[in-house]
Amino acid sequence: MEEEYVLYFDGCSKGNPGVSGAGSVIYKNEKEIYAESTFVGGYETNNVAEYTGLIIGLGYAVNNKIQKLVVKGDSKLVIKQMNGEYKVNSLNIKAHYDKAKRLANEIPSLTFQHVYRYDNKRADTLANMGILTRGH
Repeated sequence: MEEEYVLYFDGCSKGNPGVSGAGSVIYKNEKEIYAESTFVGGYETNNVAEYTGLIIGLGYAVNNKIQKLVVKGDSKLVIKQMNGEYKVNSLNIKAHYDKAKRLANEIPSLTFQHVYRYDNKRADTLANMGILTRGH
């Protein structure tokens, strides 16, 4: 049986821009193998937080040599930009997009799928936990 890896990511910003956190979770054959939450900043946008969640998850996948990955997130903007359907016009997120693309290019088989918020609860919880840590 082929191993299946799925990455869920999320970001949140209280105020947009405001206090922000990001979360990322990876499942291997439906079992959680990695979860991370991080404080993004005191005055960041939701899109920066979303990209941060994606980047930390992709970083883990690359560092652990995951060869095939399905990425799911509830940010239509991030998913469509990563799929090449939307251009990246905002200078605020260009560097984050570039970093995510560099990591994505290191994974041989990668797909991005949009999911609704209710299907992204674990990553959402982690993103909110990132706000609570405030860098501690």
